[in-house]
Amino acid sequence: MGTDIILRMATKEDAEEILEVYAPYVTDTAITFEYEVPSVQAFAERISNITQKYPYLVAIEKKRIIGYAYASAFKERAAYDWAVETTVYLRQDCRGKGVGKKLYLALEEILRQQNILNLNACIAYTPTDDDSYLTNGSAYFHNQLGYKKVGHFTKCGYKFNTWYDMIWMEKMIGEHTFNPKPVILITDLHG
Repeated sequence: MGTDIILRMATKEDAEEILEVYAPYVTDTAITFEYEVPSVQAFAERISNITQKYPYLVAIEKKRIIGYAYASAFKERAAYDWAVETTVYLRQDCRGKGVGKKLYLALEEILRQQNILNLNACIAYTPTDDDSYLTNGSAYFHNQLGYKKVGHFTKCGYKFNTWYDMIWMEKMIGEHTFNPKPVILITDLHG
């Protein structure tokens, strides 16, 4: 992997290529607890819904999407506006090369500009790190980027005839003041 990776906002027209990145995680891993690969149309709707408020970034190398990261609502209630859930996926052959970090750091910068304060990651977790469907690589990745574990749910996801744990990790990227600045929609953010 060279330094010629371009990051840009995703569009719903990217859905098919983004789904190519995501599908193996559904069919071959417990990293996502989704059982069925969504349709391209359903994935395009997900992208469209997220980009009404939050950033959805793609990493492109040699005209091919090799990864993506986005923020979504942590919870729908107004009091949660300053908290988001972060997500990142990479093509299997592009992991461990710094693409995920590049995506997440760019995502964080945009979220700071939106006045977001809390980043939360929901991560599938296994007590035995040598499982064929799940390692704890995502937890290690998030830890390296400054996320701290704040919750652990035991055997709450069932996939591939196995019960998996789920953890929540959190990172603060802003100061929690008495009267926080309002969150700026990604569609209203300039620059």
